[in-house]
Amino acid sequence: MKTWVKVVIGVAALLLVVGIISATVYFSGRNVVKVQTGKAQRQDLTSVVTASGEIKPKTYVNVGANAFGKITRLYVKEGQRVKKGQLLAQLENVQSSADVTAMRASVEVAKTDTVAAAAAYKTALADLTRAKADAERTKLDWDRAEGLFKEALIAKAEYDTRKNAWQVADAGLAQAEARVAQAKAQLDSAERHIHQNRANLTRASDVLQKTTYAAPFDGVVTNLPVREGETVVIGIQNSPGSTLMTIADLSVITAEVRVDETDIVNVKLGQPADVTIDAIPKKSFKAVVTEIGDNAIVRSTGVATTQQTASSQEAKDFKVVVTLQDPPENLRPGLSTTAKITTATRPQVVSIPIQALTIRRKADLEEAKTADKNAVQAAAPQGNASNNSKDKEDIQGVFVIRKGKAEFVPVDTGIAGTTDIEVLNGLQPGDEIVTGSYKVLRTMKPGASVKIDNSAPKKEDETS
Repeated sequence: MKTWVKVVIGVAALLLVVGIISATVYFSGRNVVKVQTGKAQRQDLTSVVTASGEIKPKTYVNVGANAFGKITRLYVKEGQRVKKGQLLAQLENVQSSADVTAMRASVEVAKTDTVAAAAAYKTALADLTRAKADAERTKLDWDRAEGLFKEALIAKAEYDTRKNAWQVADAGLAQAEARVAQAKAQLDSAERHIHQNRANLTRASDVLQKTTYAAPFDGVVTNLPVREGETVVIGIQNSPGSTLMTIADLSVITAEVRVDETDIVNVKLGQPADVTIDAIPKKSFKAVVTEIGDNAIVRSTGVATTQQTASSQEAKDFKVVVTLQDPPENLRPGLSTTAKITTATRPQVVSIPIQALTIRRKADLEEAKTADKNAVQAAAPQGNASNNSKDKEDIQGVFVIRKGKAEFVPVDTGIAGTTDIEVLNGLQPGDEIVTGSYKVLRTMKPGASVKIDNSAPKKEDETS
């Protein structure tokens, strides 16, 4: 046999062997899934709820207009610190001052009338005393004259004179008693006039006082929307012309944030928080949760659900207030802020990456245990409604790499951190689990053969 023939035969044999090997590798690798893996490990885990909001002082008040009038003086400027009782603003008070002066004069007149009525009452009492004495004296004279007249010791004329004198004195007594009652009524009326005029003076003084505004506590003027010469009116809160200024006590600063309804159940009073402020970058401030709202707030409108007449399926938030422990002096109300509230901490717990968790139906897991899926499906009897319900039950778990295959292991989870989640049972530290890609985790069957590739994922995998 010629040499070139031998070479051709050898090359053909080599190519055949290579083809057989390649085909074997190809067909054996068709059912192998390329996965990314990680390991269950012990570590300290912290659950954090993140919420956004704004800086607000714990104590602040909107000084509203209590009377209609023009502002004649503003004694403060925006950003100025004020003390409790310090004069803030003055409205025109010509009419109210005149009313107070008139009411004070009326009180003095009423007092003078009372003094006169008291003197008249005393005079009437003196006249009554004199009238009583005259009546008693004339009654004695008439009684004596009546006895003498019966014994014919005095004339009829003298008897009649004494009788008439007693009758006149008795009538004078009745008149004196009437004058006393009249004087007493006039005195009572004068005293009531004093009370009436004092009440009017109190009303006028209150109206006058409402033209002057003083600071209710020590604080800072954080908002001053009015100017001297403008007219203010009594109106609803925050309506134009009804709010003169806002006084805030900046000694205690809070961050009012909105927490999603799915996270609010984990937030408790006293939990620590880290607060970052957009205006002060690269700094974090310690805080503590001091208030948790009870009413849900519709995220799109900012209105509490208790104020709505119809139910809404929109996303809702709850107000949470955290108090800063050491706020900087340059904070201003309204600054945007983000609070990270630590809701739970677990030391040295078994944890896995959150993306490793997946959901499978109980029926799919049962089918995966059989050798021939199609045969089992064809021979499977129809179950009752309760069995169908159990088959549709979702089971949470992870895929664990064991002997080159991905086995589905149900797990119970605890708190979730930023990237990892606590595993309560089902895994041991060091177990290798499938963490990606998302498409693989979504479609992979239990017991599938896998090939580990922990290199950087492709761009389309990241997009998925």
